[in-house]
Amino acid sequence: MTLDEAIKTRRSARRFKKDMPPKEMVDAVVEAGLLAPTGRKQQSSVIVRIDDPALKAEITAENARIQGAPPSPDRGPDPFYGAPVMLLVIANKANSTATYDGSLALGNMMLKAHDLGLASCWIHRAKEEMAGPLGAKILSRLGLEGEWEGVGHLALGYADGPLPAAYEIKPGRYRTL
Repeated sequence: MTLDEAIKTRRSARRFKKDMPPKEMVDAVVEAGLLAPTGRKQQSSVIVRIDDPALKAEITAENARIQGAPPSPDRGPDPFYGAPVMLLVIANKANSTATYDGSLALGNMMLKAHDLGLASCWIHRAKEEMAGPLGAKILSRLGLEGEWEGVGHLALGYADGPLPAAYEIKPGRYRTL
């Protein structure tokens, strides 16, 4: 798949199979995130793979609480749509480009996942999650000090069904002065 094809065809999955992708594929997705451009070459973002089942359940419950929405037919009670892999992107607030750095990492990871035949979905609410007690617990377990911001989660795995079709680009989003 060319980069152009990946950009044009990548879409977020809203249902995942339970099958775990091979570690090498997940590592390649993470590497793509780590290779993303960062402001002033600070590399302020950190990618955390959440494997601990108890912590995954806690993060899922906290995200459902933050979302405040009832279960939907697409995801049921799981705001991660049943994805077997949960990646968390956080960034050091000491860097003024922290949010942007983490966002670029997530973008790179979504494109790499698609290139490898994996599905992904950027899950918001990491900012709220990391600002609360659960965030403090995660930072403590990681041994990270200072102020960190949750940029987003990446739900990752194999799509359970077709991905949405490409949409038309909204007019007026490209302008020249």
